Amino acid sequence: MTAMILAAGRGERMRPLTNERPKPLLEVKGKPLIVWHLEKLAQNGFKKVVINIAHLGYMIPEQLGDGSKWDIEIIYSDEQDSGAQESAGGILKALEHLSDEFLVVNGDVWCDYEFNNSFSLDDKLAHLILVENPEHNPKGDFEYKDSKYTFSGIGYYSKKIFANIAQTKLALAPILKENIEKNKISFELYKGKWMDIGTPQRLKEANDA
Repeated sequence: MTAMILAAGRGERMRPLTNERPKPLLEVKGKPLIVWHLEKLAQNGFKKVVINIAHLGYMIPEQLGDGSKWDIEIIYSDEQDSGAQESAGGILKALEHLSDEFLVVNGDVWCDYEFNNSFSLDDKLAHLILVENPEHNPKGDFEYKDSKYTFSGIGYYSKKIFANIAQTKLALAPILKENIEKNKISFELYKGKWMDIGTPQRLKEANDA
C-alpha cells in the first residue's frame, strides 16, 4: 500500500510562522511534523510515499530528499505553479502514483496513530479515522454510532471513489458525504494522541504536551 501526505496548504491561520516555511516543516520537539509521519510510515512497512507541495513547496524536498534516509521512496506531486488543489484535487493529481487502495494523512496533524500497511477496504470506498471533538471543532464532522466526531485527516481510500472525477481544485468533504449516503464509507474512532496543528497556539500546546 502506498501513502500520501497532504502538504500543499498555505497555512493561513498559522501565520506569521508559515510566511517563511510550509506548515508541515514546523517542528514539534525539534522534529518537523511531516518527519513524524515519515518515521511512523517507515516503521509500519510503507515503502512509497507521495507528498503534494505548493506554498513554499520547494523547501520540502530540499529538507526531505528522496526518502532514502527512512528507507522509503518519496514522490513529490508539484502544485507550485497551479496553486494548491485542495485535498481531493491534490489526490486526483497524484492518483497515478498511488496503489489501488492507499492511505492519506494530513501533513499538519500530530498523532501516535499506527498507520496500517495491510488495511483492506473490502467493499467500501473509504475508511475514515475519527477522533473526539477538539475545542476548535465542537460539533464534529461525521456521525458515527449516534454521535458526531471530528475527522482526523487520516483515511484509507480506494481509487474507485475518484473515478470519473475530472482534475480540478476540489475539496474532499463533498465526495465523502456523497458516498456516506450510499453506505460506501466505514469509520473508526481513535482515542490515542491526536492534535490538529492549525494555529501557533496549538503548535505550542503540542510542544508543551
